Amino acid sequence: MAGGATGARYRRLAGDLREAIASGAYGAGGRLPSEEELAQQYGVSRGTVRQALAVLRANGLVTSRRGTRRVVLGTARTQSFFELLSFTRWARALGEEPGGHTIDIKSCAATPLECEQLGLAPGSQIYRVLRLRTLSRVPVMIERTIYPEHIGAVIADLEPDAISHTEPLAEQGMVFADAEHTVDLVYADGEDARLLGCDEGAPLMRERRRATDPAGTPLEWSEDRYLPGTVSFTVHNSVASTALSRRRG
Repeated sequence: MAGGATGARYRRLAGDLREAIASGAYGAGGRLPSEEELAQQYGVSRGTVRQALAVLRANGLVTSRRGTRRVVLGTARTQSFFELLSFTRWARALGEEPGGHTIDIKSCAATPLECEQLGLAPGSQIYRVLRLRTLSRVPVMIERTIYPEHIGAVIADLEPDAISHTEPLAEQGMVFADAEHTVDLVYADGEDARLLGCDEGAPLMRERRRATDPAGTPLEWSEDRYLPGTVSFTVHNSVASTALSRRRG
């Protein structure tokens, strides 16, 4: 409970500071108050302030220098295809420490919907993988991924605490070339609540993703559920292109 309360405090503080930055309270290129001033203003510890500032840094909103007042950058970076596809690559690119633990993995017959999503014949075997993902050792997301049998067998051979699943698949010659993302809201079930430390029925952000190879053959179908206040997704579109970005905080 204490860890959850601390996490809630730094996420709330990060949200308050993010809103202040967005409103122009500090201006692009301006400086935030010192850690000590922020701790006094919001009635939290300096450790909580540092965690909140790390979230803003990961979002690309402030500089990452410690020991000095952070400078407001004003804009958030976007991610490459592989950073958006891979939680591990995205986290590392932002200077975060990614983690993962496989809770359950099993081979079973695919449902009709799973066969449709993975382009499989009825009754095909698949692997279902349930995994908890962390940032700096704090749980932020539950990953439920469905793999065709030949790909799932590679995942089944990995250690439960393997940080990345995408990288070993790439080493085995799997080429991820395209992905469809759908983002919406769901409510935590009992399993979500137990693994993420939230209340059952609490709102979670859901990202559903299907990734394919260059020939359009599905490689995975995944449903990721994030605690609120941990990441956000931003879409930038124009007549020339459309880009989806995942952001910390």
